[in-house]
Amino acid sequence: MARSRTRILHAGRHPARFDGAVNPPVYHASTIAFERLDDLEAAIADPSQGRHYGRFGTPTTRALEEAVADLEGGSGCVLAPSGLAAITLPLLALLGPGDHLLLPDSVYGPTRKFADTVLAPWGVAVEYYRPGPEDDLTPRLGPATRVVFTESPGSHTFEIQDIPAIARAAHGRGATVVMDNTWSAGWCFDALAHGVDVSVQAGTKYIVGHADALMGTVTARDPDLLATVRRTAHLFGHCAGSEEAHLALRGLRTLGVRLRQHQTNALAVARWLDARPEVDRVLFPAMPGAPGHDIWSRDFDAACGLFGVVLAQPYSETALAAMLDHMAVFGIGSSWGGYESLAIACHPERARAVTAWNAPGPVLRLHVGLEDPDDLIADLDAGFARLTAAG
Repeated sequence: MARSRTRILHAGRHPARFDGAVNPPVYHASTIAFERLDDLEAAIADPSQGRHYGRFGTPTTRALEEAVADLEGGSGCVLAPSGLAAITLPLLALLGPGDHLLLPDSVYGPTRKFADTVLAPWGVAVEYYRPGPEDDLTPRLGPATRVVFTESPGSHTFEIQDIPAIARAAHGRGATVVMDNTWSAGWCFDALAHGVDVSVQAGTKYIVGHADALMGTVTARDPDLLATVRRTAHLFGHCAGSEEAHLALRGLRTLGVRLRQHQTNALAVARWLDARPEVDRVLFPAMPGAPGHDIWSRDFDAACGLFGVVLAQPYSETALAAMLDHMAVFGIGSSWGGYESLAIACHPERARAVTAWNAPGPVLRLHVGLEDPDDLIADLDAGFARLTAAG
């Protein structure tokens, strides 16, 4: 079998089907015309193929599904119109009233909001657990536990979870493990090989890679589980556009090259930050000595450019604005995964249910892009000067 760096360039490509075109063309299609009624009815009878109406897929979207399934080692992939849609699909497919859902307390904010405001009123028992590797989930697992959701590293605070241990405990009680694998893009961490049943990604981030398209992916190891997720996507009317799939396919081909540079740049910036007096600690598991580094080095193959920085003092909102509002290279934006560097202030203490977030100062989330790291460091250096001057 070809190595991953080779497969990612060729998965989902079938030039012979498209008159030799290297990349699958963009299919704009709603109505699909058939020559015979029998052909239409046969297509409707096989929903896994989704060939009878544009909402069920086009050759462009199927090419991306094939490529992502190859990337993550799954039996197949279902596309969604956004990362949040990809997160909600397996939860909707697998949970019902009376079921129990476990979520890490560091989970992505919109995932928490969906669980608390949609699933919980629907009758799902939503419970949060400590996101670090030290929490034993076994006492929390009961006969009603259907899904254990994981996210490693955690949003904003970047805790690394012991995914193989979680998977063993969950599978021992018959629960399904769903992981938000966006940080690794399916490249830095092989979720399914480490026991995860369903890997979801905001393909908007590193798969697209250019900050110009929304995309979600759901990849499952088991074909029956994949069929359940796909059926739910059809019932809820989810579909990803062919233009967006084309942009994701373009980004996918350079994923490994881009992530290698993101990691190199991020490590350079993180090491510089770690020595700054304004910084209490850097939350980047790929950096030796950082929280979670031991498990990261055991399970992960690489890192991306996203990490957190805990400041050493309780700087005011005015001081944070003085720093961030005038950055020359870092932009301010809530997304990440594109080629550009971004910085935001975040507030993990406002979004915890069972664990307290205690830190001497605010948390900055940085996405280190593909710019020259010396320029990024100079930008941060000037920003710290403004931060200190504003108090």
